[in-house]
Formats: sequence, C-alpha cells, structure tokens
Amino acid sequence: MFVKKEIQNSKICYYIYLHNKTKLLKVMSQTRRSFIAALALGTTTSAFPLLKEIETLDLNLDTNDDEISDAKDWVSKVKGSKKIVYDGTSFNKGFPIHWNWAFYQSNIDMKVPENDITAITVFRSMGISPAFKSALWEKYGLGEFFSVSDPKTGKPSIRNFTNIPQKGDLPAGGTVGISEMLEKGSLFCVCGTATKIISGIIAKRKSLDPDKVFQDFKDHIIEGIQIVPTGVWALGEVQAKGCGYIYAG
Repeated sequence: MFVKKEIQNSKICYYIYLHNKTKLLKVMSQTRRSFIAALALGTTTSAFPLLKEIETLDLNLDTNDDEISDAKDWVSKVKGSKKIVYDGTSFNKGFPIHWNWAFYQSNIDMKVPENDITAITVFRSMGISPAFKSALWEKYGLGEFFSVSDPKTGKPSIRNFTNIPQKGDLPAGGTVGISEMLEKGSLFCVCGTATKIISGIIAKRKSLDPDKVFQDFKDHIIEGIQIVPTGVWALGEVQAKGCGYIYAG
C-alpha cells in the first residue's frame, strides 16, 4: 500500500514537472523572442507599442549559412582610409541617407580619391523603411506604419522618396538619394531581424501569411542594399574595420 502510494505520488510529481517544464520553455521562448525583438527594434518610443504584438508572433528568427556568407561579403567591401557608418534607427526625415552623401561629398571636396572613401548607412530598428522600393510602401502602407509623411502632400507617404529624391524631399534641399550613392560606392544594409518582425506584425494586422509577406519585403529591397542578420552585428563589423560611428536618428 505504501509502495503504491509512493508510485502515485511520483507520477503526480512527474506530471507537475512536465507541466512546469512546458510553461518554462514557453516563457523562455517568449523571453528570447522579446530579447531579440528589443535588440532589433530598440527601445525607442515608436518601438515600445509593438513589443506586445511581437509576443503573439510565431517567427523563425534564425539566419542560414547563405545569408551569413552574403553579409560577410558585404562587410568586405569596406575600403579606404576615410570610413564612416551612420546608424539609422528611425527615418528621421531622411538624414541617415543625406548624411551619407554629406560625408562622401565633404571628402571629395577635400580632394580625397573616391576609392579611398566608404560611407555606410545601417537601416535598423524602426528605421528600415528606406531600404524598400516605393511599390512596397504603397502596398503595405509603410508611410502610415512608420509615421513618415510625404513632403509633397503632407500625408502618409506611399513612396520611398529617399531612393531617387526630388527637390524638397530631403533635408537642406538634398537631391542625392540611395541609388545615386550606391553608384558612388556607398554601402547600405538593412536589419533582417527587424524586417522579419515588422513584416510579421503587418501580416498579422492584415491577416496575411507572414512568410509570404516577409518574402515580399525581401523581394522589394532596393538593388544594392544588403540584408544582414542584425543591424547591430553590421555596426560592430564595420567599426572593427576602422569605420567611425555617427548616430543618425
């Protein structure tokens, strides 16, 4: 009788253990997701409201070998003695792009050879929107999502006016955008983790397949911009190659 009772108690304890382990793994999964989300989106005012939504997402945030290899190849393009990286954590009126040009042009004016200059912008956190073509802005309402107004209309933008800007689109009358700076040798990258999280949030709000929306985001990255595992990784790698760092908003 005593042995039978002990076996019953052992089973109960085992069931409690399994139940608590399941709960613990769930909490650990949520905690990891929250940590990665905080890492990718930062703790800006605009990112905080999204953290609760992220808890409800079921996303694979792992990076495959090809993505890692492509990101490392992109880092290897850093060249010259005049090197800077702009940390674009928000749209900030397009300054992460405008300052990329400003660094390049300042050095050209100082008679520095073009092949001795590398201006880099990392789009990460809530600042990833400039990395995508206008078609994606219009399709998913990125201007409204990121609170970016079109300088021409004053309404949520349905175009990425930082890519090929018109007069009045960028600060200080700037008219040199991403595509032209890529031709001049500047480097741009976008955080893959932030892209996956934000596309996942948009997919859930619109009741769409998150994998398909994420692929749509990747398909609409401006040619020449590299998707990297995380923006903070890219910042660390290019600084290790001698780049100075400037926070661009």
